[in-house]
Amino acid sequence: ADESTGTIGKRFKGIDVENTEANRIRYRNLLFTTPELNKHISGVILFDETLRSKDSKGELLVKPLVESGIKLGIKVDKGLVDIPGTDGEQSTQGLDGLADRCKEYYSLGCRFAKWRAVYKISETAPSPTAILENAWALARYGAICQDNGLVPIIEPEILMDGEHSIERTAEITEIVQSAVYRAIRDQNLLLEGTLLKPNMVTPGSECKDRCTANDIAAYTVRTLQRTLPVSVPGVTFLSGGQSEEEATLNLHAMNAMPGAKKPWSLTFSYGRALQQSVLKAWKGDDKNVAAAQAALMARAKANGEAQMGKYGGGSGGDKSSLFVSNYSY
Repeated sequence: ADESTGTIGKRFKGIDVENTEANRIRYRNLLFTTPELNKHISGVILFDETLRSKDSKGELLVKPLVESGIKLGIKVDKGLVDIPGTDGEQSTQGLDGLADRCKEYYSLGCRFAKWRAVYKISETAPSPTAILENAWALARYGAICQDNGLVPIIEPEILMDGEHSIERTAEITEIVQSAVYRAIRDQNLLLEGTLLKPNMVTPGSECKDRCTANDIAAYTVRTLQRTLPVSVPGVTFLSGGQSEEEATLNLHAMNAMPGAKKPWSLTFSYGRALQQSVLKAWKGDDKNVAAAQAALMARAKANGEAQMGKYGGGSGGDKSSLFVSNYSY
């Protein structure tokens, strides 16, 4: 639930709902009051507005989450800016004043944070400049979070845009994640107090050679084996534009892999791949709240089963692609 005001507006546009604060509150309240959500969801990443918003009764929107034991997280970065001297590559801003923001967010009940860095794949990208710039910033963000009581989620996302093969994605993901963890060690983060939120290793969105869930699982787990210290407790995958069903099946395939060394918890931190069916069921109409909440529970349950390698498919997840070129939020 960490979509910015602009991004949630794009989601609302798809169901003909006006992007107003009142509608954002109605939608987030629908999500947060879903009965028994804590059976499958342990934490929710919030946008600043959502953390502070109140429902129609004057209660904080996040109160139902807290009361059910779901941990609060917060998006702390300030978005992307172009890196001078590169071919449109970007770095993430927001380090200025981050310590003060983290202190405030902790006082408001947050216990973890998220910072997203993005990398694109082309003939010249990602460049060494972009790799090092984003690795340093991710590590610095993480150190500031830990210094102020928040667990940092480290999110180096390789975008799906392009015609590149799954082998090329694997190569770049290894390079990027290795640089990130080198920077994390250089800046003395407690590895046991971090989480990684990476992309799954998939072909580019325009690649003609598509891959099975088992292919994606094998490349993704191999990449983690080559780059991620065993002391990091968990990997919370982003969905990255995959359809709801694809994201669930790929997560299941990783956890169901026989004999593979996987010393981390491999789980999900999905936005689009949890909410697409919810939005379509809701349509902005309060009469549809129960149906929308049932859709959310279906996706949450399916991904909970996938985390254990026990998802059999057929949960009714939306199969349409959620890919957005140069995705930002």
